[in-house]
Amino acid sequence: MKPWPYPRWLAHRGAGKLAPENTLAAFRLGASHGYAAFECDVKLSQDGEAFLLHDDTLERTTSGQGSPAKQTWAELARLDAGGWHSPGYAAEPLPRLAQIAAFCQANGCALNIEIKPCPGEEARTGEQVAHDAARLWAGAAVPPLLSSFKPEALRAAQAAEPALPRALLLDTLWDGWETTAEQLGAVAVITNWRLMDAALIQRLHGHGWRALVYTVNDASVAQQLFDAGLDGLITDAVDLLRPD
Repeated sequence: MKPWPYPRWLAHRGAGKLAPENTLAAFRLGASHGYAAFECDVKLSQDGEAFLLHDDTLERTTSGQGSPAKQTWAELARLDAGGWHSPGYAAEPLPRLAQIAAFCQANGCALNIEIKPCPGEEARTGEQVAHDAARLWAGAAVPPLLSSFKPEALRAAQAAEPALPRALLLDTLWDGWETTAEQLGAVAVITNWRLMDAALIQRLHGHGWRALVYTVNDASVAQQLFDAGLDGLITDAVDLLRPD
């Protein structure tokens, strides 16, 4: 397999349980716990701005309503993305991908960008996020790893910026996933941790793919998977699991 430039431990959505997920505040908190790699979710606004948000609607983690794909960045930028978590984070804004890129590069952190398109936005989101990532990390020693559960989004990213590394995300081992990963030129496969075992790790490595999992918050599970040859692990428990 090719050399793997990413740390083994990745903080999920920043420190997405201890602080509002997918915000700069969460990234700062994760970094304060020693994390040098992060995972985050990226969507597009109506006018094509790449920004961080997990859900297909705004209600759970912001003061907004409805689909973010139907709102301009000027509208989204006014929302409170922190007050839902706790009063101390009130008025924390949604961050643009450009801000996360600046944070990661200033602090020497690696990033796994999950392309998280709203329904019907798969190709547009994959293409734009890839173009933005290539521009924002131009000349960087370690480019961001682009991942998605949506093969359509990864195909668009592959066509737009073929040099950027890609990973297929899996919550089940659906029929044809290996062929899809091959067609996407994937460098890694990221599964729900419950799917991963030594046999699957060996199978992935046999294809030349790195094996990663989400979301492990138990130290004993993490150790078992690393002992089996796992290459990377995404966690919420940044205050309990210390990166090595």
